[in-house]
Amino acid sequence: MADKERFMKRCLELARKGRTSPNPMVGCVIARQGRIIAEGYHEKAGGPHAEVQALKKAGKKARGAVMYANLEPCCHHGKTPPCTDAIIKAGIKNVVCAMRDPNPRVSGEGIRQLKAAGIRVELGLMEKQAKRLNEAFLRYIPSKMPFVLMKAAVTLDGRIATSSGDSRWVSNEASRRTVHRLRDRYDAVLVGIGTVLKDNPRLTCRIREGNDPIRIIVDSKLRIPLDAEVLADDNVMIAATEACDSKKKARLEARGIGVTVVNSGRRVDLYRLMQMLGELRIISVLVEGGAGINASALEAGIVDKVMFFIAPKMIIRGKPVTEGKGPKLMKDALQLNRIRIRMVDDDLLYEAYLK
Repeated sequence: MADKERFMKRCLELARKGRTSPNPMVGCVIARQGRIIAEGYHEKAGGPHAEVQALKKAGKKARGAVMYANLEPCCHHGKTPPCTDAIIKAGIKNVVCAMRDPNPRVSGEGIRQLKAAGIRVELGLMEKQAKRLNEAFLRYIPSKMPFVLMKAAVTLDGRIATSSGDSRWVSNEASRRTVHRLRDRYDAVLVGIGTVLKDNPRLTCRIREGNDPIRIIVDSKLRIPLDAEVLADDNVMIAATEACDSKKKARLEARGIGVTVVNSGRRVDLYRLMQMLGELRIISVLVEGGAGINASALEAGIVDKVMFFIAPKMIIRGKPVTEGKGPKLMKDALQLNRIRIRMVDDDLLYEAYLK
């Protein structure tokens, strides 16, 4: 592996350490003569950016060195000063960045400022990997809608539970650990009331020092039991309709549980719900629902990506992964692309994006 690819790969590794939502994950490496002299990453929103962290560690050694970053350096005043100013002042000779920042406040202006200061800028190294890392940010910035990942554990014959409703466990332990890593990375996890009534899940992240996502329950009439595990703390939002039980809504809110009335009608409008989440700067949502909520999410057109853990099991009869209207003709089926397949022990993980 060439030095440039090695340094950019390290930037991506560093970036993954951050908990930066709604900002992008950024890692930075400063190198000279094939050796790393300093590195840094954006730890959390509002904190010092990766480039500033690395420059501080490098000190005077930064002059004449090469900087690598997985995103174009910022050039505007936000909660922190522009990174471009710090880079120019430090005397960096070259900057290599994987991708342009989609934020309209940057979007090429950072690169222009660096070039105007006489710094050589290279763009596009490992761009595909960089875009995958910050796919939620790339979805949110132009649309103000969260990136939505639908996750499911299914048998080879497409079932998520037996005919009796038993689903523990479809997937293996390694796959379940992967799901907890997803919960650690995503801003919110969403399920329907059917899942809460059937499984009484906690929907927490069970990784040491992991972050619990906001738990979103789609419950149009507020059927949720007041002693449900998911209501153990106030890190939860219940999405309801105007048809919900007003007295129960008041009781939930008195406990600090947020109840958001999304729309009128019988069912929660999931597209409108995503708009509302975007307004709250929630940029990523993990859907872990049952057949009903999965179908509703697909029909609403909110799903960006699917991850199906396919177990080497067949149960012949049971609950399908989706239950909705669906198209009558195969030509109208939802199309997937950018497909990746890998093994998680003896489960097969199928990842793909909705076109």
